Amino acid sequence: MPWWGILLIVIAVIIILMIILYNVGTKLQKKQMEQKEQMAEAAQPMTMLIIDKKILPMKDAGLPKIVMEQTPKRYQKAKLPIVKAKIGPQIMNLICDDAIYDQVPTKGEVKAMVSGIYILSIKSVRNKKNNQPEEETNGKKKKKSLRARQAEYQRQLNDEIMAKAQNKKKGKEKTAEEIKKDKERAKKIKDGI
Repeated sequence: MPWWGILLIVIAVIIILMIILYNVGTKLQKKQMEQKEQMAEAAQPMTMLIIDKKILPMKDAGLPKIVMEQTPKRYQKAKLPIVKAKIGPQIMNLICDDAIYDQVPTKGEVKAMVSGIYILSIKSVRNKKNNQPEEETNGKKKKKSLRARQAEYQRQLNDEIMAKAQNKKKGKEKTAEEIKKDKERAKKIKDGI
């Protein structure tokens, strides 16, 4: 078999794999969006005092046993953003959304939207210490890293999902422009811009 024949076979296999991965990726993205919408619908506002925040493996996070039992073994070693918070008289470990993890202050009071043990968004912050890096240094603007830009787009998407869930509760429908904006933002997040 000539070398160009082998090359064509390899290219064909690579193209087929790319198409399969693209289809699987879009299905997973749709599933994730549906799950986020369901969580946003079930979210409740809570006031909590943030004691500490860390990125820990799930098994070391101190989450309830039922969460650990329902989680597949391969994900139990994955690191998650964990927030230790006092809600009323109880001290609980909660899982925080990656997009808002940097906004969560330590030793500050926060009003947040919580669904189960998952913090979806932060509404207001009291007693916030300035842990945020400055935007400008020596008159020059700091470039945002890829992670920071992706977190910003994820926050925008989460805010829109929360607004959509609230509108759904009120019985309002989305306009064509809002649907177009959602698709554009989801594409930006997927591409990692």
